Amino acid sequence: MAFDAMEPVNRLNAMLGAGRACISIVTFEEEHALDIVKSALMGRDPPMAIWSASRGLVDGLIEKDGEQQKTEHPAAALCLLACRENPTSLVALDLAAHLEDARTLRALRDLISRNRESGGRIVFIDSDDRLPSVIASMCWRFEVPLPDAEEIEAIVGRELRRENKISPIRVDIGKDDSRLILNHLSGLTREQIRQIIRDVVAADRALTASDLDEMLREKRRLLHRAGVLEVVEAPASMDDIGGLAKLKAWLKARERAMSDEGVKFGLSAPRGILLLGVQGGGKSLAAKAIAAAFRRPLIRLDPGSLYDRYVGESERRLREALKQADAMAPIVLWIDEIEKGFASAASQSTDGGLSQRMFGALLAWMQERSRPVFLVATANDIDALPPELLRKGRFDEIFFVDLPTEPIRRTIFEIHLRKRKRDPSKFDLGALAAAAEGFSGAEIEQAIVSAMHEVFAAGRDIDTARVLEAVRGSPPLSATARERMEWLRDWAKGRCVPAD
Repeated sequence: MAFDAMEPVNRLNAMLGAGRACISIVTFEEEHALDIVKSALMGRDPPMAIWSASRGLVDGLIEKDGEQQKTEHPAAALCLLACRENPTSLVALDLAAHLEDARTLRALRDLISRNRESGGRIVFIDSDDRLPSVIASMCWRFEVPLPDAEEIEAIVGRELRRENKISPIRVDIGKDDSRLILNHLSGLTREQIRQIIRDVVAADRALTASDLDEMLREKRRLLHRAGVLEVVEAPASMDDIGGLAKLKAWLKARERAMSDEGVKFGLSAPRGILLLGVQGGGKSLAAKAIAAAFRRPLIRLDPGSLYDRYVGESERRLREALKQADAMAPIVLWIDEIEKGFASAASQSTDGGLSQRMFGALLAWMQERSRPVFLVATANDIDALPPELLRKGRFDEIFFVDLPTEPIRRTIFEIHLRKRKRDPSKFDLGALAAAAEGFSGAEIEQAIVSAMHEVFAAGRDIDTARVLEAVRGSPPLSATARERMEWLRDWAKGRCVPAD
């Protein structure tokens, strides 16, 4: 399907045609949003004006300073518009930040009241979601989506033609590499995409397969800077995880359902799983292995980074993160320690209902999403999880990751020894597995690392005795928190599918 540049304009036209006099657009892409609004309002009555704190009121079509001097203060601009005999459609840039001023808020409410009778319109374009509740209740939100694959392809094509006019460039990209470029650039803004293309062709005046890694690195930097989503390297395969046999079988049975072949067969793609269990049991490693098994990028959402001191900003961050995840699909979205982000939603809230609102937004996205985003949520503290999250249908399945049994501990020792270039056959794996009863996979790995540090400092090599010494010298969490662990296992019986 070809990219339709008029689709967002038509959606906004429909909102304006329905008589919605107050519209809010929250986006980092102000220039793109302004183009959409201008296209929708062009030729409509009443005429359009644009306000910003730097220029005051200007004509919306020619953007030339005219008779509206000394309107840089928003209250002055709003009062001027409210007093005009003929109505005006106002596009206000970054006005929300000024509405803490009582005079400005009052002037805006007066203008909105007048517009209801005169037919004037107000469109807010802001970078954050800080409209006062009294104004937000009068507004309809208009979403400016991130570019999809067709639009990304169009942006890349335009940017390459632009660069070629400046100085000739060489493009040597195959069909498979073209698909990877679209995947690497998905979830980014239009300006970020343009800048990445400029960066990769700047040095050698060429776009080749060798630039793909740089695109992905730049995407990681951009997402990391935003602080909510993070691209995670997922080299792990299911062979790198000891145990979890039932989880592996479940994933294997659904791997083909992720393809077009599964859709033709009549299957809907799996939507996600919740991994509950003990700390260090391998839940995080399993999330990485799932991405590798499904051959999808792994994107981690940090719930703790969502919270902001400004009213409305936390909800905006969550909405933007989920919108970005949809735009990057197909992906595996990993919400690590999900209980930390929505803990207050499980109890009497002490944060003014923020956690409940954010949790509600997450549940709505989980229920309504149509993009191929496979959700993997991990949790350690079941008490902190809102009961609604555990309801059947939220996830395809809920797995409980328990402590490894002796045969699995033996496999885990083997995996981590081999990972550190040691021959497992030279170790007494049976003795190590028996000594590590009650250890999680992470604690087994740490015992090997600790033993290697000791022998390296002493100028020797690692052996069974040194690993046994490390195991016996560090009691596991199952010993220091035995009562909690037993309660957790009892709770999981009948409520979760054992991962092993």
